[in-house]
Amino acid sequence: MSQSVSAAPDAGHSGGRGHHRPAMPALALAALGVVYGDIGTSPLYTLQTVFNPVNGLSLNALNVVGIVSLIVWSLIIVVSLKYVTLILRANNHGEGGIMALLALAASSVSARPRLRRTLLGIGIMGAALFYGDSVITPAISVLSAVEGLEVAAPFLKTCVIPVTLVALVTLFLMQKHGTAGIGIVFGPVMVLWFIVLAVAGVVNMMRAPAILVALNPLTGLAFCLHHRWLAFVALGAVVLSLTGAEALYADMGHFGAKPIRLTWFGLVFPALALNYLGQGALLLADPGALQNPFYKLFPQWALYPMIVLSTVATVIASQAVISGTYSMTKQAMQLGFLPRMNVVYTSEREMGQIYVPGINWTLLAAVVAAVVGFGSSTALGSAYGIAVTGTMLITTILTFFVIRYAWHYNWFLCVFATGFFFLIDAAFFSANLLKLMEGGWFPLLVGLIIYTIMATWGRGWEMMRAEARVRAGTTPLKPYLATLLKESPIRCGGTAIFLSPDPDGVPHSLINNLMHNRVLHKRVVFVTVNNEEIPWVPASERVSVHPLDSECYQVTITYGFMDEVDLPRALEVCRAYGLSFEPAETSYFLSRATLVPTRDSGMAMWRERLFSVMLHNVGNVAAYLKLPANRVIELGARVEI
Repeated sequence: MSQSVSAAPDAGHSGGRGHHRPAMPALALAALGVVYGDIGTSPLYTLQTVFNPVNGLSLNALNVVGIVSLIVWSLIIVVSLKYVTLILRANNHGEGGIMALLALAASSVSARPRLRRTLLGIGIMGAALFYGDSVITPAISVLSAVEGLEVAAPFLKTCVIPVTLVALVTLFLMQKHGTAGIGIVFGPVMVLWFIVLAVAGVVNMMRAPAILVALNPLTGLAFCLHHRWLAFVALGAVVLSLTGAEALYADMGHFGAKPIRLTWFGLVFPALALNYLGQGALLLADPGALQNPFYKLFPQWALYPMIVLSTVATVIASQAVISGTYSMTKQAMQLGFLPRMNVVYTSEREMGQIYVPGINWTLLAAVVAAVVGFGSSTALGSAYGIAVTGTMLITTILTFFVIRYAWHYNWFLCVFATGFFFLIDAAFFSANLLKLMEGGWFPLLVGLIIYTIMATWGRGWEMMRAEARVRAGTTPLKPYLATLLKESPIRCGGTAIFLSPDPDGVPHSLINNLMHNRVLHKRVVFVTVNNEEIPWVPASERVSVHPLDSECYQVTITYGFMDEVDLPRALEVCRAYGLSFEPAETSYFLSRATLVPTRDSGMAMWRERLFSVMLHNVGNVAAYLKLPANRVIELGARVEI
């Protein structure tokens, strides 16, 4: 009778974060440097975009006060109430972000397969829109900062695009070196940034104290009732003040909810509100400042220092989004929604600091295309909102299923809590759909391409695994092994590790090896790698060992979607149970599938061909599992889907 053993990894290979959290002040400072870069740089372009003549909203006192009121109360309702108060509670074992939320929502309705598939489709679309956001954010942030050159010296207008491109290319070239070195200065720079925002806002509020009327929520409501259609159109630009709200949730796993809440209410929100009020007061006193209301807040002597500080702040904002894209890509790979890609760990201490070369260069190409194609931050503003509001809307939908089916809250409370935010998100999203032809098509196109890739890979990979399990399950492992050992096959030295999708079935690679080589290794290990819909698998549950007969073993290794996948390192824990692996004597046998698209499957033929191309050209199992290249043996198999 076989016995199951749960092996605990050694301390150095912990399945979790493997380090203690710093003290609260250090966490709060780090959160300022990473979490708030995007939303913190929104004042650079929001009001200028709202009053863009193409939106049809005239610049007068009532409109300025009404728009500022909408911005301030949007920050209160959407960011403070929705994200900081509610969404931060919907964590997946401490992790946040659209993929973590999707995994949590999907697992909460696992007993309803049809609903689960629907949620997976919705969540994948949210993740795809996040990629669109990741293209627009670096482009609009850095471009809006460099546009300050036009204000300081109009003759430098022709330098804006080249300088922006140099800054962005340099940023993406630096990614392979990691962010550990420059991350130390991010926090203090953002502290200075928010203090400057607040001071500039207060100074300019003195020029027109009447702007304080915007703090009354009825002011924004009266603006909407008076203008109706124009107010609805304006919402498409007002939402730019909320860009980066998703980062509050996505970066929760790095810092925890408390530091994010502390820094939001203690510094970020007051600074943003004061700056928007200051810009509003400036426009009341000097309508000509609409050329660039942010930079017009400052005296002439301060323009060049502010251009430098703004550019640094926008680079920090871009870095946060780029790093978040790497993390989400890794999570999507672990959950089976993206092909395996090369992931480089840029820090020996922080496993969250990663670099994905394929994503990096694809993002750079798309960002450069956005800067050159749109040419200004105002034009990019039209493209920005759809990706942001689409992701926000999907986050709200997924949150409903979490609080209803995972937390089991009262149905009425769930509908009321999320329905209120759903209506607001839907209004913002609908307003941005009006900008579809003005640039909104761009993030939608990016999202559609990514969605097609993720949905096709997810469905194809699911079908591949199902087919592999069927092929393995047709021959149960234990009876097959007992019959094989009775025939006393020739056994050679060393250890053979056969990867199997089903721990109870015979892996195809074993059958192929016996067919071609007619030998069985002295020690045979059947390894199954599972990925769970949780971020971190506890160290004590990472590896389980089942001894079989005659030096044969079953080993199951389980990873979460935030864990680093490293099969040889995971197998080291088996040493405590007499199952040690000498690298020079261990061979890994994998099945290399040759995909044969057929018309009798669950996908259209073009999707099957797309999946086949991705399967054979993007990554490989050996690299994903970090297997030594000179110890891997791949045996071919034809698979029809």
